[in-house]
Amino acid sequence: RHHSTAPHQTNFMKRRLLTIVLLLLTMPIVARNDLRQEIRNIVRDKKATVGVAVQTSDGRCFTLHNSRCYPLMSVFKFHVAVAVLQRMERESISPNSLITLDASWLPYGTYSPLRDRNPSRNVRLSLAELIRYTVSLSDNCTCDRLIAFAGGIEAVDRCARKLRIGRFRLSETEATMHEDIQRSYNNRSTPRSIVRMLRKVYDGDGLSTESFALLEQVMLATSTGSEKLKAGLPESIRLGHKTGHSDRTVRGILIGDNDAGVVYLPDGRRYYITVFIRDSKESDETNASVIAAISKAVYDWVCITPAP
Repeated sequence: RHHSTAPHQTNFMKRRLLTIVLLLLTMPIVARNDLRQEIRNIVRDKKATVGVAVQTSDGRCFTLHNSRCYPLMSVFKFHVAVAVLQRMERESISPNSLITLDASWLPYGTYSPLRDRNPSRNVRLSLAELIRYTVSLSDNCTCDRLIAFAGGIEAVDRCARKLRIGRFRLSETEATMHEDIQRSYNNRSTPRSIVRMLRKVYDGDGLSTESFALLEQVMLATSTGSEKLKAGLPESIRLGHKTGHSDRTVRGILIGDNDAGVVYLPDGRRYYITVFIRDSKESDETNASVIAAISKAVYDWVCITPAP
């Protein structure tokens, strides 16, 4: 009698095990669908186009409205910094090497903490300091000086293309975008392409250990955009990021409002996130609150979704 019931018990255990396995396999999908719906709820009534991309260090991905490109605005300064660091490596140029910025590199009418702190407008700074101003403080004047150092915006574009990150284009400097605000649309990317570039650089592709250490430091020191991605994270969580924000057109349209970066979790994991807002009729405060709300939703998703 004991042996005659064993097959039924075995089949029951197999079915139970299969049910458990199926539940475990579908948990990330359910969580991902929940995240998609949550973000759609956040952006539903907003007069803007919002694109999102996320990739975790354990291989999970999420995108929303990734089929089109978005104006990069100052997020492209990350690409500039990578190109500059690569030239420094190729030519064995020290981060302490001094670069001159005379009055022609420090024009008025554009955002520049360096120029504002040096009214004489004749400055010599190390390359490391120029990278810090460009990334951490989003200085437009130092950005254009570094673009010239890298060999021009075409050289910056080529540098990023070697990383095989997907759809993007770089053709404008800060100066050309300020000459014609419509040119701000020319430096563009999908959200996922930025996430891919972040992950490749942070995984050691394209930069030496020393160069990456400098880049990571200035990304963590970013002081712009505290009301964006950072506002959606617990205070104890570290974020290295690059923000972007355009002027408004004559019709009051904000061309781009962006934040992209890497979030460091306490258990040693990282995830990469990009949130782009294009053609927004909303206020700056509303745009920032959208990015912060998406940041919080993604943080919760990453923390509750099991690794594959």
